[in-house]
Amino acid sequence: MGHYAKIDNNKVTNVIVAKEGFISTLAGEWLKTSYNTRGGIHTEGGEPIRKNFASIGYTYDRENDAFITPTPHSGWILNTNTFQYEPPTPYPTDGDVYSWDDEVLSWVSQENN
Repeated sequence: MGHYAKIDNNKVTNVIVAKEGFISTLAGEWLKTSYNTRGGIHTEGGEPIRKNFASIGYTYDRENDAFITPTPHSGWILNTNTFQYEPPTPYPTDGDVYSWDDEVLSWVSQENN
């Protein structure tokens, strides 16, 4: 058994658990994905598959054979090693709680709100 993602126009439209023999009977394009792959690393020491575990709404990048997460916020940048989006500035480490503000494209302290 394994996880498989259905690809339509380079978008993931479904993810299922099935045997490879069953997948070969289905219409459309289905690609194997690994539940334990995040940012190009297999969390249990195995071989990473397609950079990230696929989920509905992800994009499939054929050139890099990678599933790409949707952009979580405007202004975030795609890391072409992990194929995940990252903020243009790192999360502050001063102990306060922050959230990303799309209007100012920066972290905003929740202590003042």
